[in-house]
Amino acid sequence: MRRREFLSALGGAAVSWPLAARAQQKVWRIGYLSSLSGPSAMSRSFVQGLRELGHIEGENLIVEYRLAMGKNERLPELAADLVRARVDLIATEGTPSTKAAMQATRAIPIVFGSAQDPIEKGIVASLAHPGGNVTGNALIADHSKELELLKGVLRGASQVAFIYDPVTRPGALGRVS
Repeated sequence: MRRREFLSALGGAAVSWPLAARAQQKVWRIGYLSSLSGPSAMSRSFVQGLRELGHIEGENLIVEYRLAMGKNERLPELAADLVRARVDLIATEGTPSTKAAMQATRAIPIVFGSAQDPIEKGIVASLAHPGGNVTGNALIADHSKELELLKGVLRGASQVAFIYDPVTRPGALGRVS
C-alpha cells in the first residue's frame, strides 16, 4: 500500500513539475511601434519569427502595439506610452518610429526592422558597433546604378528627377556624376 502511495505521489510530482516551471517562466513584453495604421507584413513576420523561437503570444509573450495611423507626429507620445508600460524591448518599423523610440528611452533596447542608412540618420554610430540601446537591419541603397541605366535608356534626357522622403531616405540619393 505504501508503495502505491509513493508511486502516485512521484507520478503527480512528475506531471506537475513542468507546469510549475512554466508558471515561473518569464512573460516577455515587447512594444511594437509603427507609423502604419494596422498590422503589416513586417509585424506579422516579426511575431512569427518569435513564435519559431518559442515565444508565443498569450503564453510567454505579450506584444503591445502602438500604431500612429499614418500620423508621424503621434510617434513620440506612442513611444513614451510604451516606456510607461515598462516593455522589455521596443521593436520599430521605419526610421521615424525608431527616432521616436530613441527620444523616449536610452534604457530599453530598441530593435528596428529596417532603416535607410541608419548612420546618416543618426540612429547608430556605426554598423559594426551601433552603440547605445539601438540595433537592427540597415538598408543601404545606392541608386546611382539605376540612374546610370536610366540615362543609358533615355539618351536624350539631360535631367532626371528622383523623388524621395529625406526623413526616411539618405540625402545622397541620386547624386550621379
